[in-house]
Parts: sequence; C-alpha cells; structure tokens
Amino acid sequence: MDNPEQKPEFTSELRLDLASNNWVIISKGRGKKPEAYKKIQQLSVPPSQCPFCNIDSQRKPLEVFVHGKAIENPASIPDDWTTIVVPNLFPALVPGDHIEEHTEDHLYQRISAVGHCELVITREHSKFFADFTTDQIQEIIKAYKARYLALKPKKYVNYISIFHNNGPAAGASQPHNHCQIITTPLVDNDLTKALENASKYYNANGRCLYCDMNDYEMKQRERVVYENEGFLITCPFASKSAFEMIISPKEHLPYFEEITSRQVELLADAFRVVTKVFREGIGDPDYNFYLHTSPCIEGSEYPFYHWHFTFLPKMSVEGGFELGTSMEISTIEPEKACEFLKKFV
Repeated sequence: MDNPEQKPEFTSELRLDLASNNWVIISKGRGKKPEAYKKIQQLSVPPSQCPFCNIDSQRKPLEVFVHGKAIENPASIPDDWTTIVVPNLFPALVPGDHIEEHTEDHLYQRISAVGHCELVITREHSKFFADFTTDQIQEIIKAYKARYLALKPKKYVNYISIFHNNGPAAGASQPHNHCQIITTPLVDNDLTKALENASKYYNANGRCLYCDMNDYEMKQRERVVYENEGFLITCPFASKSAFEMIISPKEHLPYFEEITSRQVELLADAFRVVTKVFREGIGDPDYNFYLHTSPCIEGSEYPFYHWHFTFLPKMSVEGGFELGTSMEISTIEPEKACEFLKKFV
C-alpha cells in the first residue's frame, strides 16, 4: 500500500517564461545525456548549382561588403565580395504603396501582404557561422544594421524580423549560408505579448524585466554560458528547447538599430561562442536564431523593451501536445545544459 505521507518524486517541472508569459515543460525523465543528441543529414548542393554562388543570377544587390567595408553603389558586384544583401527572388511579402483590408461577413479578416524580403548571403559555399571569424560575423551584423536603417522609414514597415535557418530541420531551403530579413505591417502575437509583459513589469517596478533577469543570472551563475564586456549568453530559465541560448546586451538597449561599432564587435564575439558551442558540444545541430527588438511604428516608443537574439537548436520534433497546447517540452534542465556547454566555450 502506498504511503499517503510520502511525497511523489517529480521528474519534470513547469516553468514560466516571464517575457512571453508562456509555460514550458522541463522534462527531466525524458531527457538524454548531452552527448547523445544527434544531427540529421545536411543538404548537399555543389557550388556550380548553387544560386548564391552564382550571385549574378540574383536581383540587383542592396548592400555589398568586401572584408568588412561597405561598398557604396557598386557599378557591378566586386569579384572579392564577402557579404551581399539581395532581394529574395521568392518573397513571402512584396513592397506596395497601399494596403487593402477586407472582412468577410464580419468574421474573417484579410490584409495585403505588404513587406520586404531580403537575403544576407556570405561568400563561401561551405562555411557557416561556426566557421567564421569574429571579423566575418561583424560584417554580417553590419549588414543587418544597414538594412534595418534603410527599411525602417519605408511605408508599412512596422516590424523588421532578422533571422537565420541553419540546416534542413531548421527550415533552410538552400545549404549555402544566408540569413533573412522580412518586414511586416503587423507586429506578431509573440512579440506583442513580450512587449505587453515588459511594459507591465516596467510600470510596476520602474525597471526593465530583461535587465533584472540578466542581473539575477549574473549573480546566480547557474545558467550563464559566457559573458563579455557587453553581452551575456544564458540558457534561459524557461528554455523552449534543449540547449536554447539567448544573447542579451548587459546595457539596457531597446533598439537594435542603435547598436554601436563596439557593440557590434562584442555581439560578434557572442555569436562566435554560441555557434562554436553548438558545433563542439552538441554535434553541430540544425538551429534557428532570431532577433527580437522594438517595433518601428512611427510615433511609438518602447523604453521598457530590451532587444536580444534567441538561438534554438533543433534537438527534437514537435508532437501533438506541443502543437495543440503551444507548450514546449525541453528534455534537459537549462542548468545542466549550461554546465555542459561551458566546457566548449
């Protein structure tokens, strides 16, 4: 007979993500040893058939960099280009000078998919973020900033999403390293929720939620993978996936586009560490990263927000529970993930 006074030993925890207000499940019982995570096979396309190696097949470039230097209005693409930004040949949204809205029988709403879709392409076919030097990553971040500032004043640009899909499991349709920039006339629900929670916290406490979380992590040290002068890399308390990491500025910075040259250098160093740790620590998994920063809606300000990059390795496949509840299951505690990943910094 079971002892009624004996407390059950829980092998999982529900943890609240303060930024999104979503709950995640940290499933200790379902986890594997960190060394046991494996990667699926990469896409393989030879350079001769790669559209990004044959850069002349793309549309006219919007930005061109050669070894860290932006080339102003090049008459043609330099042979020694190292990073280039081009419009996406297959855009999900297209630029427009007006938006049409329609409601069907007071039920279904439609709005024109107006926006800009761009690709940030690096030169070398078989080199990825984990292969790049800090200087090469700086160049990519400079391209992000340049395009952000160019797109921000355009009509119907209310949010600018910067993201990277690395590998087929992460949604990459081309094996050649590239990032994407997409603008939208709307702000997605995930960021809207984060903005609302950050604003509530700021109004109630007079402080930034993200700054307080950073301060707590730096004191506790349980989930800090790496830090430099300007940035903190953590495995977040309520990790959405095994080995998730966040790069967050130590200084309170609401707007990514205001990043300084020194901050670009330090952010590039943090990118180098995360991608190195992914490769050497957990077998170079496919992964996504994305930027969350303040919207660029004219007349709106977001002094309570704090931009950051989230890196999510694809360590498992979503099942019916995750899809049906929007509640993620992570199979390793972030504290253990951090302890393991720090060995590879």
